[in-house]
Amino acid sequence: MLKGTSREFAAEFLGTFIVICIGVGCVAQKVLSNDAAGSQLSINLGFGLAVMLGVYVAAGISGAHLNPAITLALAVHRRFPWGKVAPYALAQTVGAFFAAAVVWFTYREAFSAFDGGTRLVEGAKATAGIFATYPQPYLTLLGGLVDQIVGTILLMVGVLAVTDQRNAAPPAWLVAPLVGGLVVAIGMGFGFNAGYAINPARDFGPRLFTSLAGWGSSVFTAKNSYWWIPIIGPSLGATVGVILYDMLIDKHHPKKTAA
Repeated sequence: MLKGTSREFAAEFLGTFIVICIGVGCVAQKVLSNDAAGSQLSINLGFGLAVMLGVYVAAGISGAHLNPAITLALAVHRRFPWGKVAPYALAQTVGAFFAAAVVWFTYREAFSAFDGGTRLVEGAKATAGIFATYPQPYLTLLGGLVDQIVGTILLMVGVLAVTDQRNAAPPAWLVAPLVGGLVVAIGMGFGFNAGYAINPARDFGPRLFTSLAGWGSSVFTAKNSYWWIPIIGPSLGATVGVILYDMLIDKHHPKKTAA
């Protein structure tokens, strides 16, 4: 029987695996069908529902961070144990890596039918973007960094709000659907620039998989070596999100009085 951090590692692994398996699967269906079996909305909804399921899977065991940026921010500002940051981040990234592998294996024949077996990062038949995020041609690295910071600030503030028992937090069973809805909303409002990764594990795990599965090292050099933006941006954004929530909301709750 798993105990302690090992148990939490397993929960973060499986929760993140579910999020990425379903979310990336939605992207694969859209791209490989030439938009005949999916849309940007279906991707947004798919990721939101996947996050909901991932939270239900892991919340009671690990807290369902499912995102290294959230784990880091909670360690910086909310006394989450620093000794658990690396195991959580590793579990989340490995879960995302294996989710990408499952999507590729399930859709391998569709990939070959779409690109003839040539795995491309850029171009009309590019499929690397199924797994990791790549920016629009107009987006600079600075623009991408701002994009990821803003999206993750919104994510972090929303997560803190729906779990703040001193505010207007919903019943525990409603937290997962609301967090999933939050992801849908962020995707609908801020998904155009670069696909709203807002999660280092969601981007890096599948990106690492593609580098090993036929797409090569260009997944790290494409778009002016954009790959680090979905790692640093969300990490900064989540940390800023906690600071903002604490400064504007948390520190102003009435103090509890003794009964």
